[in-house]
Amino acid sequence: MANFRDKKILVTGADGFIGSHLVERLLEEGAKVKAFIYYNSFNSWGWLDSLSKEKLDQIEVFAGDIRDPNGVRTAMKDIDIVFHLAALIAIPFSYHSPDSYIDTNVKGTLNMVQAAKDVGVERILVTSTSEVYGTAQYIPIDEKHPRQPQSPYSASKIGADCIAESFYRSFDLPLTIVRPFNTFGPRQSARAVIPTIITQLLMGIEQIKLGDITPTRDLLFVKDTVNGFIEIAKSEKLIGEDCNIATQSEISIGDLAQELIAQINPSAKIFYDEQRTRPEKSEVFRLYGSKEKISKLTAWTQQYTLSQGLAETIAWFKDKENLKQYKANIYNV
Repeated sequence: MANFRDKKILVTGADGFIGSHLVERLLEEGAKVKAFIYYNSFNSWGWLDSLSKEKLDQIEVFAGDIRDPNGVRTAMKDIDIVFHLAALIAIPFSYHSPDSYIDTNVKGTLNMVQAAKDVGVERILVTSTSEVYGTAQYIPIDEKHPRQPQSPYSASKIGADCIAESFYRSFDLPLTIVRPFNTFGPRQSARAVIPTIITQLLMGIEQIKLGDITPTRDLLFVKDTVNGFIEIAKSEKLIGEDCNIATQSEISIGDLAQELIAQINPSAKIFYDEQRTRPEKSEVFRLYGSKEKISKLTAWTQQYTLSQGLAETIAWFKDKENLKQYKANIYNV
């Protein structure tokens, strides 16, 4: 698949963080994009509302719910390629509302692959997460690493991956499981650590509340993540495979926080907040991904260093219109 020009592409979760960036990237590729957003009575299109009118005029918006198989089939009519990103992703919320994660992440993915099989799409990419690996048993974490369901969220994504893989094996569905590591950047939700730190700093809070700062993460700027999706979709060699998008590096939450403090407000200090700490057996203490497979089988390369990505993210949050959408003084689960 050389390019996406004039391909009809469905993006689920298009109203979210990574999804909205992917929609923009697909428009640059010349694709005809149908953006599947979560229906709501406010008529909000999520982060798509922040796109220019010129871009929005090129997008077909479909409001629905991936938990509803009829809506999913309707959205997938006449579609060539599917990028399935819609999911519940907050780990703390999965502790007290696990049913909703099974409904959305497992059943929602089943609805997507079933409809893709029925209508005969050219390709479907199902989004996984590095959380399925749990704490690294070895590094770098490659696609053969054991799965460890250390939270209900992680368990739901492992289940979704298995459903997707079963449709490739049972029905030859042209499918790839895309597994991004810890993506960050403009529009990321307030429940993630980088927006948590940046928004507190920009709002003048000098006691930065964090949970455990010892875990490490493999941090990937969102534009690199989106380019990974694009290159994976172009690679026929990855049909029936799962594929990491990773930088093959790591940084601790503590070192990350100190880097952001140094850039924004050097007088700020980190304070431990117990409610932000995961149960010990649930915390993923080390994520350090392998990029060998994606580098070997696609044209993807990392374009942004961590410092470049953080600088672009901070600049976005400094815009008052963007910052006012975040509640830095409240712990977002």
